[in-house]
Amino acid sequence: MTDSSFALADALVARLRRAGVTEVVVAPGSRNAPAAMALWAAARAGAFRLHTRIDERTAGFLALGLTKSGARAAVLTTSGTAVANLHPAVLEAVHAGVGMIVVSADRPARLRGTGANQTTDQVGIFGPLVPTYDVASVAALDAVPAGWDDVVHLNVQLDTPLVPEVAVVPDIPVVHAPDPRQERPVRRETPLPQGPRTVVVAGDDAGPPARQLAETAGWPLLAEPSSGARTGDNALRTYRLLLATGLGERIERVVVFGRPTLSRPVTRLLERTDVEVLVVPARGVWPVRPAGSVPVEAPGWIGTQPDDPAWLDAWRAADRDLARRLDRLLAEQPALTPYDVAGVTHAALPAGGLLVVGASSPIRDLDVMVRPPAVGTRRKVIANRGLAGIDGTISTAVGAALGRRESARNLALMGDLTFLHDQTALVLGPDEPRPDLTIVVPNDDGGAIFSSLEQGAPAHAASFERLFGTPHGHDLASLCAAARIPHLRVGSRPELEQALASPNGGIEVVEATVSRTGRRELDLRIRALATTQED
Repeated sequence: MTDSSFALADALVARLRRAGVTEVVVAPGSRNAPAAMALWAAARAGAFRLHTRIDERTAGFLALGLTKSGARAAVLTTSGTAVANLHPAVLEAVHAGVGMIVVSADRPARLRGTGANQTTDQVGIFGPLVPTYDVASVAALDAVPAGWDDVVHLNVQLDTPLVPEVAVVPDIPVVHAPDPRQERPVRRETPLPQGPRTVVVAGDDAGPPARQLAETAGWPLLAEPSSGARTGDNALRTYRLLLATGLGERIERVVVFGRPTLSRPVTRLLERTDVEVLVVPARGVWPVRPAGSVPVEAPGWIGTQPDDPAWLDAWRAADRDLARRLDRLLAEQPALTPYDVAGVTHAALPAGGLLVVGASSPIRDLDVMVRPPAVGTRRKVIANRGLAGIDGTISTAVGAALGRRESARNLALMGDLTFLHDQTALVLGPDEPRPDLTIVVPNDDGGAIFSSLEQGAPAHAASFERLFGTPHGHDLASLCAAARIPHLRVGSRPELEQALASPNGGIEVVEATVSRTGRRELDLRIRALATTQED
């Protein structure tokens, strides 16, 4: 039996509150009107903070960003293609292990398969990775399993009438439920014996345990920028370059936290048959990788003293020397490079600040440029590494900045194609919450990352620009002006440093003009630094 739309909408509000939801993102529509109005009323009473977006893809990534920065978010859409537009954000959340609640409005079951307007099969629309609860009654909604630590899809059947005859704003007492994500099982510790020359690899969302193990055991820490572990004296700045040296060849054991996705040298290390690979299971739907690796729970150092000091000292010395040579090489370049932009952006981030990084080149540039800060001064770095797509990055950054209310400062770093891919994220209504967020865009008029890949080889020069370089020629200043977003264009390192030193508040864009010309050659010279270091 189908309950009235208003009863279901009120039950949905209560259910989201019990799940610890504090942020709700709503995209406009007709079929979802009862739920949208109920959520609006609840937000007026202080139960949620409400966000509205006209683009469902933007709405989905906004909810993702809110959740990644520590809030608890749900997103509501109407029926039809609106639901499908959430799929990119849902897939990213699933693979990254980020809990997010997706609510879609649907026709009652009797209208399915009848050709009714804006109807499609929404049950299971996100595939087997996301459970769908098709609910037509308050009892069915209440029966949905509690917790929702993963992505959950609630498909709510809403029948007419869709708006009440008399508008009512209920007085909802605000009682914030405990966050169900805090109820984590205690994991058993797996002792690691002394002996093999070991490194700790910290991929995306690895967290402090990776650093703590590396420091306790005295092992080098190879930590990606978004790992949450790239602090302290054991973390190495140039680790991915050093893996191509004799030090990399001497590795005998790797302990992996999080999901490493950035570099081929790390991938090749984990695939070596002469290396023991121990993997701490990560969140998300990813299987344990690579084949032959051994899953371990909470690995701990068995010794009373750190392992062989000479092993760690060798990595530290090589890292210091290579970092100096890398900085010297970049300083010799005649114009601003994307590496400079990444380094300056991170340097502008104070302790306790937030940095959201786009996929493709920016996060890899950051990986090479970031000097690990001291423990206790960590900057929170967020990246969508579940599927590592470029879509929804501005929306993710806006959500992350809004969700992390005590952040010292909020920055985002993304390429020009990534920026253009999510332009609608800049379309915010006058009543929408707006964070203080500076978006830094190294604009090289195209896709720089492909220059360093196989497609960028001279043999493929004839097809490269049209298929991979993809120059767009768009004026970012005009795009920002249309959205009433302040914009500043810079062309040198001092100009960029000055621009980032004086944020104006609100959302603003700093465009750094760089060139793709010579990018492949520069990357080859950087890689060569590690091998020439040993000569």
